[in-house]
Amino acid sequence: MLGDKNEELFPEKPREKRRLGEPTAAFKGAAWGALLIGVSTYLIGLYNAAMELNEKGYYIALLILGLYSAVSLQKAVRDRDEGIRVTNLYYGISWFALIAAIALMAIGLFNAGSIILSEKGFYGISFVLSLFAVVTVQKNVRDTEEANQDK
Repeated sequence: MLGDKNEELFPEKPREKRRLGEPTAAFKGAAWGALLIGVSTYLIGLYNAAMELNEKGYYIALLILGLYSAVSLQKAVRDRDEGIRVTNLYYGISWFALIAAIALMAIGLFNAGSIILSEKGFYGISFVLSLFAVVTVQKNVRDTEEANQDK
């Protein structure tokens, strides 16, 4: 009868099989989706922009630098946290590259006279979303790899 203590109103869903420390499939999918959305909207925006080709190249190079430096810094920070040796030089270069990418993006957008303010915001937010997402994807890949090694 409804309301009995032994009767469950909402039966539990079967839990997905995953190892300790492994991110859920939903979290992995959300991270990859955010990365795909961020990078693709940034690139589609550049493709459709009324900019000189050298300006487009500048913004593509900044995206590549930003993505690579964000992944590199995330790995260096996590390696240090886990006691894996990371030289101060590499750690410093990783920080410098990420800060430089963000600063160059901000300076480029601030000084871009050929694009309107809403487009500047579009590029800025797509860039930031991409950086955040690539760090999350890299973390998920590493966590999944570690969980698979602990079988």
